[in-house]
Amino acid sequence: MPLALLALAIGAFGIGTTEFVIMGLLPQVAGDFGVSIPTAGLLVTGYALGVVIGAPLMTVLGTKIPRKRMLMLLMGLFIVGNLLSAVAPSFSVMLIGRVVASLAHGAFFGIGSVVAAELVAPDKKAGAIAMMFTGLTVANVVGVPLGTLVGQSVGWRVTFAVVAGLGVIGLAGIAKLVPDLPKPEGVQLRHELAAFKNTQVLLAMAMTVLGFGGVFAAITYIAPMMTHVTGFADGSVTWLLVLFGLGMVGGNLIGGKFADRALMPMLYVSLGALAVVLALFTVTAHNKIAAAVTIVLIGALGFATVPPLQKQVLDQAHGAPTLASAVNIGAFNLGNALSAWLGGIVIAAGLGYTAPNWVGAVLAAAALVLAILSAALERRTGARGTVVAGGLPGEQRTVVHH
Repeated sequence: MPLALLALAIGAFGIGTTEFVIMGLLPQVAGDFGVSIPTAGLLVTGYALGVVIGAPLMTVLGTKIPRKRMLMLLMGLFIVGNLLSAVAPSFSVMLIGRVVASLAHGAFFGIGSVVAAELVAPDKKAGAIAMMFTGLTVANVVGVPLGTLVGQSVGWRVTFAVVAGLGVIGLAGIAKLVPDLPKPEGVQLRHELAAFKNTQVLLAMAMTVLGFGGVFAAITYIAPMMTHVTGFADGSVTWLLVLFGLGMVGGNLIGGKFADRALMPMLYVSLGALAVVLALFTVTAHNKIAAAVTIVLIGALGFATVPPLQKQVLDQAHGAPTLASAVNIGAFNLGNALSAWLGGIVIAAGLGYTAPNWVGAVLAAAALVLAILSAALERRTGARGTVVAGGLPGEQRTVVHH
């Protein structure tokens, strides 16, 4: 794997840290600004919505800019957003800083996925994408717990200043290690938008929303579930999230490895197993050891879907993949927001803290159905698009690749 992937992974590490570390610092931030915890929660919601909006917006703005330069500009935006959060004199300024940082998120991973795939041979694309996303998964194992510890020990502003420093390292790495990859000639915004007419691209994005939404339906409410149902102490939630992060790292690497060999079978297995494990979580949540093991599995199976889904979008949007790739990153965050909302509804309905697990299981199962539908559509389209030898004399033999 090229060393340039390390620079992309460092940028991904910083982005992953700033996205999730706020969850562990909400009480400190709320206390400093004199707002309620639900109000402070807008820092999470605002970031997620910023990713959804920023992914296509920043990618469209960057259609005329070479990809390396655009990645550097996005890291610059990320640095500014985190510095603004670190020195924010009021909650509203802090929220603006979070949104500014989030605008770089989707486009960075979208463009970064395209760059990573271009740096390696065709049969190693999913592995290269997984290598970049390793930075995001490792952030949940190392960056988020350390950022939370720093924030609780010496102040949350220091955490965001450190994250901005990670952005500086990522920016320097991209400038030094990523080769100049000019925007492909002839690719225009209308070409990028045309990818959304492809049913397979839309199906892949829908799988992203539902599949990863299944993960966050459970993980969003992991703290009250583990403390009220399983019986863990409040302080145990941190290491349980570390276990989740470890599962994410393993699942991401496994998903990247096997997606290059058999993409759709990898999706069948990961989504199907994810639906089963989430359903079982309603039972295993009542036992500490079983719950811990289940959390690892949810992280592994959930992130095992990321490289194949991102590769599926790149493959289906070939020729103009950048915008579709970035929007698919926004789809992950849309899934997070959707599942958190649905999970909150079932809890508010009095169904208990384990009820979101059923929501997640249904979402993952729906994603599996879409994967099967996508494969069936691919086979049917492929059969229609191929004319084999042996036709009438003088017929032109054509093979259309999809």
